[in-house]
Amino acid sequence: MSHVSLAPRDKSPLHAVLSWLLRNHIWVFLALTVAVFSIASPYFLTVNNLGNILTQGAFIGILAIGMTMVMIDGEIDLSVGAILALASALAIGLQEHVGTWPAISLGLLSGAALGFFNGTLVALSGMHSFIVTLGALIGIRGLVFVYTGENALMVPDFAYTEIPEVYLGPVSLTAMIFLGLALLFQWVLSSTRHGRETYAVGDNIEAAHDAGIDVKRHKIINFTLCGTLAAVCGILLSMRLGTAEPNAGKIWELWTIIAVVLGGTRLQGGFGSMWMTIGGVLTLAVLRNGLRLLNTPNYVELMVMGAVLVLALVLDKILNRRGES
Repeated sequence: MSHVSLAPRDKSPLHAVLSWLLRNHIWVFLALTVAVFSIASPYFLTVNNLGNILTQGAFIGILAIGMTMVMIDGEIDLSVGAILALASALAIGLQEHVGTWPAISLGLLSGAALGFFNGTLVALSGMHSFIVTLGALIGIRGLVFVYTGENALMVPDFAYTEIPEVYLGPVSLTAMIFLGLALLFQWVLSSTRHGRETYAVGDNIEAAHDAGIDVKRHKIINFTLCGTLAAVCGILLSMRLGTAEPNAGKIWELWTIIAVVLGGTRLQGGFGSMWMTIGGVLTLAVLRNGLRLLNTPNYVELMVMGAVLVLALVLDKILNRRGES
């Protein structure tokens, strides 16, 4: 058998540059969008607006952290928007009965319990997570409408709305929580056994099982984390708005998936990072903020976001092809 060299055949500077751009595409895209909107609007590159972008992006960002863990596993969770809505409704609706902090705790617990339910059903039934969590999305959203009576719930304790009104310069508490969680979960992915197993399960589930990884238990943990983070997002959103809307978080699961895939996490699993997810979240936030500063009609914003989704899917295809080569 002849020897086959595994060394890359093209080591030209152009190849190296293109390879770097592909690996770091989201930061290049983010820099371009920032440059475009900085030129287009004098209000974009201000301290207050940059702080607003961080805060606006933080909500999708918290959802994206949990989604990244699940998607690296090779799964998906379409129920995060509905879990967000239920957690926010419970955190406000239960305050008159049990008090503010117990209500917040029960809202968080609801997210963890629903994530655990999703993960257990996926792990034990063998059904695809798309189907399981699509059903969960519909069922949980219906439960939210039943609980709220199809009306927005108003916060009874106005101290509740003051909790997120903590700022470090222009950076809100919500943004700090997002960035802190992103750093924590990046550490989990890069430096812990659970993180290594997440990549292994997503890359090749049979090989992971043969290596002694308890795949079912592992997936249940990541779905539980995803549900818990969705509840965190819902509670922070209700604190910011002072209300819990039954339609809160509607289609946010789609924005979340766009941000995660735009950041380079593969839909097929086995590849991704929180650093790149942060880039995807910030890019999405910059796009939405910049378009609104320019008074862009809503339908144009939707068209742009649709184009971004297509771009994300193309990048996913390219990255997946590189991983297989």
